Amino acid sequence: MIDCKSTVSQHSGMSYCTRCGSAASLTIPAGDNLARQVCTSCGHIHYDNPRMIVGCIAEWENRILLCRRAIEPRLGYWTLPAGFMENGETTSEAARRETLEEAGAQVSVDAAFALVSIAHINQVHLFYRGRMTSSSYSAGEESLEVALFHPDEIPWEELSFRSVRLCLEHYLADRQQGGFGFHEHSLEP
Repeated sequence: MIDCKSTVSQHSGMSYCTRCGSAASLTIPAGDNLARQVCTSCGHIHYDNPRMIVGCIAEWENRILLCRRAIEPRLGYWTLPAGFMENGETTSEAARRETLEEAGAQVSVDAAFALVSIAHINQVHLFYRGRMTSSSYSAGEESLEVALFHPDEIPWEELSFRSVRLCLEHYLADRQQGGFGFHEHSLEP
């Protein structure tokens, strides 16, 4: 039997069942091929799956809205407004909510634009194309500042994450060609 405390930290961080409160143990459930946290009493399987990060490329008068991060990771670097999707919301709702929370901007979401799988950190990043509904924006709690950038003003060397850079590169290339596609990528460590 695997020691629950030593293996839990490698996976979901849980040490008890969320259904009955009994100890959870890392084991491969019947019919599965991966180790999962399984309740030693009621048998409930606790899945630890990738986290969905959802954001928006929001435009106003041909400028792109970026936020300077006020939190780690990558404190002080620029990013698109994005964050963890919440239970009970759609991906487009998450994109609108994150843009409002981080950049104080209301957006009309057009379409999904880029999907970036980052398996080594158990994340999937989904970015939407969107249009700000007014010129109003302000820094939210997780942003030091927010600004609109023309493409030639984007602080490329100060972008927070590779997924953001990749998304912006595709966006600007598509915009220059006069039509938007959907882009899917995987990033390695």
